[in-house]
Amino acid sequence: MSDTRRRVKVYTLNEDRQWDDRGTGHVSSTFVERLKGISLLVRAESDGSLLLESKISPNTAYQKQQDTLIVWSEAENYDLALSFQEKAGCDEIWEKICQVQGKDPALEITQDPIDESEEERFEEMPETSHLVELPPCELARLEEIADLVTSVLSSPIRREKLALALMSEGYMKKLLQLFQVCEDLDNREGLHHLYEIVRGVLFLNKAALFEVMFSDDCIMDVVGCLEYDPALVQPKRHREFLTKTAKFKEVIPITDSELRQKIHQTYRVQYIQDIILPTPSVFEENFLSTLTSFIFFNKVEIVSMLQEDEKFLTEVFAQLTDEATEDGKRRELVNFFKEFCAFSQTLQPQNRDAFFKTLANLGILSALEIVMGMDDLQVRAAATDIFSYLVEFSPSMVREFVMQEPQQTDDDVLLINVVIKQMICDSDPELGGAVQLMGLLRTLIDPENMLAPTNKTEKTEFLSFFYKYCMQVLTAPLLANTVDDKHSKVLLMLVCFPDNFQTAQLLALILELLTFCVEHHTYHIKTYIMNKDLLRRVLVLMNSKHTFLALCALRFMRRIIGQKDEYYNRYIIKGNLFEPVISTLLDNGTRYNLLNSAIIELFEFIKEDIKSLIAHIIDNYYKALESIEYVQTFKGLKGRYEQEKDRQTQRLNRSVLFLKDMNNCDETGVVGLVDYPDDEDEEEEDEEQSPRKRPRLGS
Repeated sequence: MSDTRRRVKVYTLNEDRQWDDRGTGHVSSTFVERLKGISLLVRAESDGSLLLESKISPNTAYQKQQDTLIVWSEAENYDLALSFQEKAGCDEIWEKICQVQGKDPALEITQDPIDESEEERFEEMPETSHLVELPPCELARLEEIADLVTSVLSSPIRREKLALALMSEGYMKKLLQLFQVCEDLDNREGLHHLYEIVRGVLFLNKAALFEVMFSDDCIMDVVGCLEYDPALVQPKRHREFLTKTAKFKEVIPITDSELRQKIHQTYRVQYIQDIILPTPSVFEENFLSTLTSFIFFNKVEIVSMLQEDEKFLTEVFAQLTDEATEDGKRRELVNFFKEFCAFSQTLQPQNRDAFFKTLANLGILSALEIVMGMDDLQVRAAATDIFSYLVEFSPSMVREFVMQEPQQTDDDVLLINVVIKQMICDSDPELGGAVQLMGLLRTLIDPENMLAPTNKTEKTEFLSFFYKYCMQVLTAPLLANTVDDKHSKVLLMLVCFPDNFQTAQLLALILELLTFCVEHHTYHIKTYIMNKDLLRRVLVLMNSKHTFLALCALRFMRRIIGQKDEYYNRYIIKGNLFEPVISTLLDNGTRYNLLNSAIIELFEFIKEDIKSLIAHIIDNYYKALESIEYVQTFKGLKGRYEQEKDRQTQRLNRSVLFLKDMNNCDETGVVGLVDYPDDEDEEEEDEEQSPRKRPRLGS
C-alpha cells in the first residue's frame, strides 16, 4: 500500500492567477546528478510518470501554508504548490527543504523574497533600515500603526518586512484585542484606524498572517474591524449577518469537527473577499492572490473530505430517496446537493471529474429520477440544477444510465421522460425551467458529443432508445393540440388548443427540438415524421395568432425541405402540405413582415433546384400565386418550371427519333447510332462550326 503521508497534488499558477491541477502522485526528496543537488520529485500514482522535478535552491523562498501546503516560485510568473494529503508528510518535506537551506523548520517561510527592481537600492540602505520596527500595540499608537501599514503597500520589500514583524510575538492578536476595547468605548477614531490596519494587512498577501486572522478566535474580530470603513456614515453589520442571518444547516450531522470548522472558515473568508473588501484597484489587484489561493485550497480540501466520507454521503442519498422523509427535510437534502455541485464548479477539471464520479457511483441519477417527479416545486427546481451539472459534466454518463434502466411497462418512469414531463408541465408563465430543460435534452440527443472512439455504438443505440421510448412523450402536447380533417377533399386545418401565450411558448420549444432532430438525426426523425404524419400536424400551427409559433412551424418545414431528400419531397407532395403555407402567405397580403420574408425565402430555396417541388407548386398553386408581383419569386418558379418542361419535351422528341432509327434498322439491317448531346451541352454544340460525325455500324 502506498504511503499516504507523501501523497500530494501538484499545482501551478496560471496567467489568470488560478491554480491548475497537474496531477496526483507521491513526493520524495533525493539527490539528482543532472541537477547537482537535492531535488523534489513527484511521480504520478497512475503510471509512475514524472510530474515534478525541482531542485531545492538555497535562495528560493518556500512557504508552508495551512499545515498541508508548500508553495514556491521557480521563475518569474511560475508558481508551484504541493498539497499534501496528510500534515505529517508536509512536515517531513518541509524539514528536508529547511535542512538544505539551513533554516529553522519552525519558520513558515525559508527566505525573505527581494524584488529585483529594488535589490540594488535595498543593498545601499543602512543595515538598520532592513528591519521594520512596530510601535507598541496601544490605543494611542493606532494612527501610527495604520500609517505604517498603509505606507509599505507600494514596496514589495517593506511589505515582506512588515509581514515578518507582524507574525512575531502575537502582534495581530494584540491588535484584534484592541478592537474589542475600541468597540466597548465606542472609540470611532480608533475603529477607523483598525479598519485601515486590517485592510492593509490583508493586502500584505501572506498566508501565515491569514492563518492567524482567519482562525476561529480571530475571524469575527477581523470582520468587525472591516465594518468601520471611514467612508461610511454608519458601520456595516457584517457580523450580525454572519451570526444571525446566515444559518449553517447540517442536513446530516457532520461528525468531523475539522470539516465543520473548514466549512465555516471558507464561507466567512469568501464573504470577506466578495462582500466586505472593496473591489481592488489596478494597483491592488494582485494583492489578494494569496487570499484567493487560501479559499481555493480550502474548497479542494472540503470536497475531498466529503468525498472520502462515504458514510455521510450514503446517508444523505438514503434519506433523499426515502418516501418517509418529510418534505422540508427532503428540500434541505436536495439544496445541499445543489450547493455541493455549485461548489465543485470552482475546482479544476480533475477534481471535478472525481467529484461527479463519486456522486454517480453513489446513485445520484437514480435519486434525481425520484425527486424530479415530486410535486414540490422547490425540490424539482433544485433537482433540475443538479441534473444540469451532471449533463454538462458528462452527457455520455447520463445516456449510459438511461439505457441501463429496467424497461418498465410505463415509459413515464424513465429519467429522460421525467425530464420531458417536467418541461411540459412547467408552471412558470415565462417557462424559464422548460427552456433550461430543453437545452439539456438537446445536449443529450446531440450526435456531436456521441462520437467518443471508445464507444462507437453510442449514437445508434441511444437514438434508437430515444425514438422508441421518449419521442412520443416529447411530441404528445403537439399531437394532442392539433388535428386535421382527413375526410375533407381539401386539407382543413383546425387549432383545438387554448391558443394562449404559455401554450404557444411550450409548442415553440418542442418544435425547436424537433427542428434540431431533422438537422442531426436524418434516419430516425424521418421515419418518425412519416409514420406520425408529423409535418401535417405541425403546419396546423401556421394558424396560430402568435407569429413566433407560426414561424417555428415554418422553420420546421424549411429544415425538412433543406435536406433535399426525395422521400421528404414525395411526402409533402402527396399530402398537399404547401396549402397551409400558401394560405398564410395570401392571408398576410402585402404586409412586409418576418412571416412574409420567411415564406418567400422558402420558395426562393426551392426555386434553386428542387424540381419535383417546383412542378408540384406550379401545377397546383400557381393560379393563386401569379398575382403576387412585389417579388419575382413565383415568376421565377414558373420560369424554372417551363424550362424543365421544355427539356422534358426535347428528351421525349429524341426518344421518338431513336425509336424511328431502331425501326429503320429492322427494315434495312443498318443500325444508325445517333450521338445525342446531353441537355447541358446542347447550346454549346449548336455553336460548334463543324457538325459531329455520326458513327455507323454496317451489318
